[in-house]
Amino acid sequence: MPNEDIAALHEMLARVIDRWTRGVSDCSTAIRNLGFFRREAPVPPAVCLIEPSVVLVSQGKKQIFVGGEAFPYDTERFLITSLDIPANSETIAASRESPCLGLALTLDLRIVAELIAQGGLPPPQDPPSGRGLVIGTLTPAILGPIKRLVDLLDEPAAIPVIAPLIQREIHYRLLMSDQAARLWQIASVGSQSHRIARAIDWLKMNYASPFRVEDLAARALMSPSTFHHHFRQLTAMSPLQYQKWLRLNEARRLMLNERRDAAEAAFHVGYESPSHFSRDYNRLFGASPKRDIKALRRNAEDPARSALAPNPHAGTAAPAPEIIAAALR
Repeated sequence: MPNEDIAALHEMLARVIDRWTRGVSDCSTAIRNLGFFRREAPVPPAVCLIEPSVVLVSQGKKQIFVGGEAFPYDTERFLITSLDIPANSETIAASRESPCLGLALTLDLRIVAELIAQGGLPPPQDPPSGRGLVIGTLTPAILGPIKRLVDLLDEPAAIPVIAPLIQREIHYRLLMSDQAARLWQIASVGSQSHRIARAIDWLKMNYASPFRVEDLAARALMSPSTFHHHFRQLTAMSPLQYQKWLRLNEARRLMLNERRDAAEAAFHVGYESPSHFSRDYNRLFGASPKRDIKALRRNAEDPARSALAPNPHAGTAAPAPEIIAAALR
């Protein structure tokens, strides 16, 4: 019976997502933190940054690569991440007749912390996995409120009042899921994962500035060795690799959206040498800055040629190496 319930909920969700995404690869919605995606062909691994989110597909199949490890998800499994994780996203099953349809809901870790603080929730029995990204099992209890949240798009006047209540319920259901341990750990102030999350926030705000790992570890109130170990365990990168990843992706955005040249973009994000920037860029994106941006613009002008779309949850344009950390070593 539960499998039948899930299948019926997915069918209804897919119809709604199909209606809102016709003609586009990705779209935001009138509900804060909720977005839809659509892929009409398989998509090779593409660089992306996944925010703390729950991501699911109601039709098709996708997978995420982090540090060389694959995390597949489909109509039976959902993706959840508790940190800003650099990754590669791949669409495995999709066609024009049966597109891959799904949604991403950004998590509010303050709600998670509030629900835990209120008490009454059973603490998870199993320790969380090492990564900041995990795959959970979809249940009607999780999918039901997600379906009700999506249905609010046809009742816009009710969104400001009802959407926050349903989103709170979704967070509660996730805390009762088989991946509750990851959310408990990241939302617990003072935990090592919480400290790493705060360090990541600092890196995102100061990606263009040089830093010493020892100083960042001190900010996190951890020894350098412990900080480095947990940072790599959660993100599959060292702190310096993470900063480089942020710099290169911001430079890519500047060249694509603001039409900066490669040297200007390199200096803006903190590189002192354009040639060093070009070498790092080529390692990560598989092409020189000039060739990569030219391909992105060509794909944007002809969407039928593009397998990738600029979505923070689903990847950005042009093929990229499957394993980001390998490109940054």
